[in-house]
Amino acid sequence: MQIDTVVYFEITDPKLYTYGVENPLAAIENLTATTLRNIIGDLELDSTLTSRDTINDKIRIILDEATDAWGIKVIRVELKNILPPREIQEAMEKQMKAERERRARILDAEGEKRSQILVAEGMKESAILKADAVKEQKIREANGEAEAILAVQKANADAIKMLNEANPSDPVIALRSLEAFAKAADGKATKIIIPSEIQNMAGFVTSIKELWDNKAE
Repeated sequence: MQIDTVVYFEITDPKLYTYGVENPLAAIENLTATTLRNIIGDLELDSTLTSRDTINDKIRIILDEATDAWGIKVIRVELKNILPPREIQEAMEKQMKAERERRARILDAEGEKRSQILVAEGMKESAILKADAVKEQKIREANGEAEAILAVQKANADAIKMLNEANPSDPVIALRSLEAFAKAADGKATKIIIPSEIQNMAGFVTSIKELWDNKAE
């Protein structure tokens, strides 16, 4: 792994800086590389890439303690670039690609699930609306039939009431009875059995007989 590191320091004791170590800059560079190697070796790759601030602080503390005898104070350490080996980079790229594809599949699955839920809810609401419409239609038809029956019954009741109020004579009642028989036959019957009380009214019987004779011809 290739790591570029920048170390900021100041000289606190010129004498120690001059005589405390041969080539202080090289010493700091070697100490930094060794310290960095030890710290990175204890971390996983993901932690190395995401914990720069932690690594910077650890290196600064260790360098500051070691360089104090050289008349040097380490102020700050920064990791600039962290470049894993090419094989690791390719593996990381594959991992990131697989993660993106996994998230995309999850999003697609959630979208499909949501779509199916919406379709099912729509079908449910449509079925409810259709059922309500059929129910309403049947209720209206039933109400219409009931009203029609009530209207017919009311008409019959009114007719009977009017007939009673008119105090009809026997001939009128007989005529209405004959009309009822004729309507019941509907022009298809060849014989009509008439009660004896109606047969006694000769004039009406003769008229009805002629009426049916004409129809027969």
